[in-house]
Amino acid sequence: MEREQVELEAPGLDRRGTLIRYGHFGRPVLVFPSEQGRAWDYENNGMVDAVADLIEDGRVKLYCVDSYDHVSWSDRSIQLEDRARRHELYESWIVNQVVPTIGADSPGVGDIITTGCSLGAFHALNFAFKRADLFPVAICQSGNYDAASWHAWGERGDATYFNNPADYLPGLSGDHLEWLRGRLFILLTVGQGDWETNPTGSLPSARATAAVLKEKGIPHELDLWGYDVAHDWPWWRQQIAHHLPRFC
Repeated sequence: MEREQVELEAPGLDRRGTLIRYGHFGRPVLVFPSEQGRAWDYENNGMVDAVADLIEDGRVKLYCVDSYDHVSWSDRSIQLEDRARRHELYESWIVNQVVPTIGADSPGVGDIITTGCSLGAFHALNFAFKRADLFPVAICQSGNYDAASWHAWGERGDATYFNNPADYLPGLSGDHLEWLRGRLFILLTVGQGDWETNPTGSLPSARATAAVLKEKGIPHELDLWGYDVAHDWPWWRQQIAHHLPRFC
């Protein structure tokens, strides 16, 4: 399997960001790590091996990136609004550094899929909605899609609203909603076992998000796994191996 690692400038953030590409051809998949994760976490937790057949067959190329959660959503020392503003620097890095790198490396092979587990699922969903022109499919595994539930405090403003799906999804309307209905597909997968309800809130959040998507008429699927399925890598490996072949 081809593997290439590069370091990309990340203006405004505290270090350069790592991007690791797995594969030689196929539809690009942008992988967000779990909370405060690095680009190599997907490989280290067996997720790359779980879809190795798709990679080797030239059906997908994985592009795994760093998170910057440690200076944004996971920094409990600052108010939620400030966390959201810092997230916007990460968004700028993804859109202005990562996406052009993917485009140059994988021209003409289809739009980019986003995916991730836990907080990575939040990023996958949020980026798909904010930039559906770039990311028309999101595979979201065991995410909590309400940043306000993450030990948040302080006043909330536009930065929080426009970066928190639980806030902006109910307000979608008009021409933009019509465009999203014809552009996006959201897959929400979640177990019903250990840690999916407490402490992560992933199961109730997935159900609530799916309900809003249904109300808005946005194409989506909620895939509930069994009561033995935990918020953990062994199950996420099975889920991505089951679903990713549908989109490549």
